[in-house]
Amino acid sequence: LEELIPALRVGSPHSLHEIRGIVFRDEDGKTVRTSSRPLIKQLDAQPFPDRESIDLDRYMQTWRIHHGRGSVSLMTARGCPYTCKWCSHTVFGNTHRRRSPENVLAELEMLIERYDPEQLWYADDVLTIHKSWTLKYANLLKQRGIKIPFECISRADRLDNEVIEAIKGMGCARLWIGSESGSQRILDAMNRKTLAIDVQEKTRMLREAGIETGMFIMLGYEGEEIPDIRDTVDHLKKANPDVFLTTVAYPIKGTPYYNEVETRVIEQAPWMERTDRDLTVAGRHSKRFYSYATRWMVNEVAVHKLAHAPAKDVKKLAKAFVNARIGRAGMALTKRELEDRPAGRGQLHTENIANS
Repeated sequence: LEELIPALRVGSPHSLHEIRGIVFRDEDGKTVRTSSRPLIKQLDAQPFPDRESIDLDRYMQTWRIHHGRGSVSLMTARGCPYTCKWCSHTVFGNTHRRRSPENVLAELEMLIERYDPEQLWYADDVLTIHKSWTLKYANLLKQRGIKIPFECISRADRLDNEVIEAIKGMGCARLWIGSESGSQRILDAMNRKTLAIDVQEKTRMLREAGIETGMFIMLGYEGEEIPDIRDTVDHLKKANPDVFLTTVAYPIKGTPYYNEVETRVIEQAPWMERTDRDLTVAGRHSKRFYSYATRWMVNEVAVHKLAHAPAKDVKKLAKAFVNARIGRAGMALTKRELEDRPAGRGQLHTENIANS
């Protein structure tokens, strides 16, 4: 913007060609894309977010009313160098650039003084990606006597006993692991560079340390079939996270996953009226199928958890058992329903038995 605004005052598209990182139309109506803009390396030189420009006090109060504690978020780094095919790197690129522990501490102390939060959300893609940084930051917080409950996201391969102990000392209340699938075949297809068995082990270590665990599970990735979903259910039973969230894979433009399925992407609404989550892929199982699959997964895992609980809640166990059976039956009934797009719109298509 610092370069763009003065150039726009000149009023000629010719003045825009030297500004990196923009797309515009020239006098002939031709689309011009300039070279990429270099990413900022010295993040400590950037000011803290201007939280005063929004009504963050009201936001905090809403948290306190509904959850009993006010939460505020901050980021310690930009970018993720991992190669998951469905993940977009459009904003930060395939880089990882960190602020110094001292700089993050300064922002946190400002947040404490100004907003007095009872909870933090570290919004990094992978908070513990750099072990020595994590340990140094944890030590700085300990020296300052700062320990505020927080949630964050990380990966199994970026956790070990020393890191887990460090984040526990910082106040980590819940750590989310991007598990995605319990099928190693699908994890490899995603280029996750992680092992399902390692996710299970690190989840156990976190729980033993007194840190709640959450998982993100993705259904419907390219090539996934019912046996892979069974593997994911078994994976959740073995890992036993405190909570898990499910989504059905959606292609984000610019990702390797999108490129793989681009010719089969179904756009169910005009671009201005939809989000990436509204896109689906022709040829995969229908939305109804995944609705039943999610119902089966959630309740099958609940049955396992309730059956192994010290005090059995028979009513909840029976309800989860029935819902799991309904979900499984629904999957069987809808397994031949595939997404299709006649006339450019998405609808259900029942595969002919002769073609199955």
